[in-house]
Amino acid sequence: MADKTNITFDDIAKYTGFSKTTISRYFNRPASLTDRNRKIIADALEQLGYRENKVARILARGQSDLIGVMLPDLYHHFYLDVLSRLLATYQEFGYKFIVFNGNQNESVERQVIDELLAYKIEGLIVLSHTIPSIELAKLPVPVVGIEREDLYIHSISTDNEKGGYEAAQLLDSRGCDVLLHVTSKETPNIHIPSHRRITGFLKYCSEHGSAHREYFMNFPHNYDGIEKHIKSVLAGIARDFPTQKKGIFLSSDNYAAVLVNQLVRQYGRLPDDYLIVGFDNSSVSRESVIPISTIGQQTEVMAREAVLLLRDEVRKMRSADAGSASEPVHRIIEPVVIERATTR
Repeated sequence: MADKTNITFDDIAKYTGFSKTTISRYFNRPASLTDRNRKIIADALEQLGYRENKVARILARGQSDLIGVMLPDLYHHFYLDVLSRLLATYQEFGYKFIVFNGNQNESVERQVIDELLAYKIEGLIVLSHTIPSIELAKLPVPVVGIEREDLYIHSISTDNEKGGYEAAQLLDSRGCDVLLHVTSKETPNIHIPSHRRITGFLKYCSEHGSAHREYFMNFPHNYDGIEKHIKSVLAGIARDFPTQKKGIFLSSDNYAAVLVNQLVRQYGRLPDDYLIVGFDNSSVSRESVIPISTIGQQTEVMAREAVLLLRDEVRKMRSADAGSASEPVHRIIEPVVIERATTR
């Protein structure tokens, strides 16, 4: 029988002496069987060379264990780090992930969501900012956002305000004469969690009377565009603060790495009057030619909490209370100060 191409429940039942109902329970409600009977069936499956037809099981159970993931781009290392952590949860939770890159394109992202729903996903994790949460909340599956606007959906975010405060505090403690914050977007969206980094930075400066300035840049999602903007920022900083010890807090490790590269190219080293802090603790901060101090987002914790939250919502959807609305849950993860060479 082990040579048979498709092993059926009938085959397993005959081999074990159990009924087809018992075999079905093994696959769909294994906890309803004794440990001894589960082992007998498991051993039989191995002997028979059984390979489960996943598609048939999805159709039969109406449960796919598939989760969709929407990324905004593949340039920022933070998104890749979170994705890696999400994929690593498979062994604990058993979810499989279908990943799409929306490229910050609203029409593409809507098309992607339709595609994901066609695959019968049971939930969606969204890191992209493009589609508002009020629209995502209307989808027929639970949605969890990570570091994005979350007024109407469940979310996982870092305590960004605390992170911005701690970045300013670190730079000030190293004797900087002026604190500078470089961030994206001319008109920040106050509902995006990362905007609170600005709030925390300004709060520290206000409380401690620190001289400071903000630079709002319309950063693109590619190296060449970011490099052009960073060159412009550095030229302005050098012009306006020629003799002061400058503490620069950038809202992303990617931006901080480009700034470090520019300074090293210009001076052959990191000048003593430039201290730099990024945000994320992504791989680019650790692998930079001069390791970059950063405010770390705990991506492993964030990914696991996102999957846990989604799992709870999926279970509610499967239960008798599936029709009852669930108020958005927002879980906040502590940031971690990680000091490296750029502030020492």
